[in-house]
Amino acid sequence: MTKKRVKTKKNNKKKKSGKKLNTIVAVIAILILAGIVASLLFMKGQKLSNRETVTLYIPSGSTYEAVVDSLTVNNCIGSQTLFNIMARLRHYKDNVKGGCYILKPEMNLWNTLTKLYYGNQDPIHVTIGKYRTKKQMCDYLGKRLEFNGDTLLALLEDDSVCASYGYTPKTIIAMFARNTYDIYWNTSTGKFLDRMHRESEKFWDKRLSKCKAMKLTPVEVTTLASIVDEETNKDDEKELIASVYLNRLRKNMLLQADPTLKYAVGDFTLKRILNKHMETESPYNTYKYRGLPPGPICIPGTSSIDAVLADRQSDYLYFCAKADFSGRHAFATNLAQHNANAQAFHDALNRRKIY
Repeated sequence: MTKKRVKTKKNNKKKKSGKKLNTIVAVIAILILAGIVASLLFMKGQKLSNRETVTLYIPSGSTYEAVVDSLTVNNCIGSQTLFNIMARLRHYKDNVKGGCYILKPEMNLWNTLTKLYYGNQDPIHVTIGKYRTKKQMCDYLGKRLEFNGDTLLALLEDDSVCASYGYTPKTIIAMFARNTYDIYWNTSTGKFLDRMHRESEKFWDKRLSKCKAMKLTPVEVTTLASIVDEETNKDDEKELIASVYLNRLRKNMLLQADPTLKYAVGDFTLKRILNKHMETESPYNTYKYRGLPPGPICIPGTSSIDAVLADRQSDYLYFCAKADFSGRHAFATNLAQHNANAQAFHDALNRRKIY
């Protein structure tokens, strides 16, 4: 009986020491957990170190290390160690997403990491302006967006690609409407073209009835509008200028549009159109070939397109720049009157020694 009592005392001692050890382990675990939570809360509360808004570009396929380098170079993170710990907790290292991200000074590290993790990028403002050639437009887009401008140009020169949108390489530029668009920086060329096609359809949806009434297609209207756009920047003259060209088309007269000749020659700085220019062999030379040129000679503004669609009624068949260099035009219903207006303008050019 005595021996049994001794064993019981030893067992009690072992149980007490075990409980004590478990308590110590539990306390340590709680302290570690509290430390992690405190560190996490501290890290979450850490503001970005940049004092100004930073636009961060992360190319598609970038590594985590490249992102950290970019953040460091732009002074967005004060401690790489803290950011690395947070990135592990967020599992961001294996989930890097390309794009353009605007990081503001008031953002904290956790907000920033969450934005990057989910790929919540900010759109880029892309303005399609008055480009005369596809290359000019593609060069601009290649500087604003991630894709290469030459890659986009190659698609716009491809017959099958253009046909998939209902155009040809000569008319595809008519698919682009002058406007400012919000587009994600890493948008692919294919998705970009799809977007422009949707925008074009939206633009023409409320104008199609006018096109049909004039028996013109949107491409033909855009082509004529591009000539009007090159002729003047005076919106109040555009309908009259459009009426001259529409009258000539309906009478099967040569358009004899100087802007198309500049396009054919490839020199948009010409101040005077000479006989040698009129001999240029090109389907865009409307001094030699009747009807509209094969496609637009620029991306026209909405005011020029609507000026054509207004179908202004007039008897004018001619116009030329006024001799006062106001940027306005003198209109004529007959050749004799036009020749007089043209002579006055040429005399003014001579006086100013503009050749």
